[in-house]
Amino acid sequence: MMNNIIIGKYVPGSSLIHRMDPRAKLILIFAFVFIVFIANNFLTYALLGVFTLFIVLMTKLPLRFLIRGLRPVLWIILFTFFLHLIVTKEGEVLIDLRFMKIYEEGLKQGIYISLRFLYLILITTILTLTTTPIEITDGMESLLGPFGKLGLPVHELALMMSISLRFIPTLMEETDKILKAQMARGVDFTGGPVKDRFKAVVPLLVPLFISAFKRAEELATAMEARGYNGGEGRTKLRQLKWGILDTSLLALLVVLGVALLYLRT
Repeated sequence: MMNNIIIGKYVPGSSLIHRMDPRAKLILIFAFVFIVFIANNFLTYALLGVFTLFIVLMTKLPLRFLIRGLRPVLWIILFTFFLHLIVTKEGEVLIDLRFMKIYEEGLKQGIYISLRFLYLILITTILTLTTTPIEITDGMESLLGPFGKLGLPVHELALMMSISLRFIPTLMEETDKILKAQMARGVDFTGGPVKDRFKAVVPLLVPLFISAFKRAEELATAMEARGYNGGEGRTKLRQLKWGILDTSLLALLVVLGVALLYLRT
């Protein structure tokens, strides 16, 4: 299951999204995170869905690959849906199950919040799927450049964020290995009372943390051995280029934001 997680992975390609300037992709994603909260009815969520599907299709990544990658987070989306279904008690009663009543507003809110999660996960995942860690670092460093004059360690901050993203799939693979090793020793992660399941997670977390700290130490040692000294005086092999496509997609996002503001109720 861990191998199916696609967050943090990079898939090489030559699509338009792959060729976009990483700064434009970062701006687009951060802006989308704010815009998605404007939607509050069926029409606005449908527009967001069309935009998300448009971006996904532009990546030319197999839809089956993306859907398989969403399976691990599907439980969070379903939990959110059922939580709103149970907690929200406004509007007409749609279904009366004696022990629980499902209200119209609860169903609406459950669908809307689940769609919001789905859109956010898809759009943010596309960043790492179509952008190398080096491009993300360069993009963040360029965008945060003005804050460097205020004393913010821009290069170190960008490098830390890109390394964090890069290590997500590595940690997932490590978790999968430890999980299988513990299951081979007879540990049951799926059966028994909830209390026993929590206890079974401890032998999984301890070696995972030790492995993560060991990898971080090895990385720091390798960087020191190669004389890495941050961004001061460092030149770049590839220069970032802002193109018409970057401007066009950001303009489309602005149009989407205006449309959502006009159509929201």
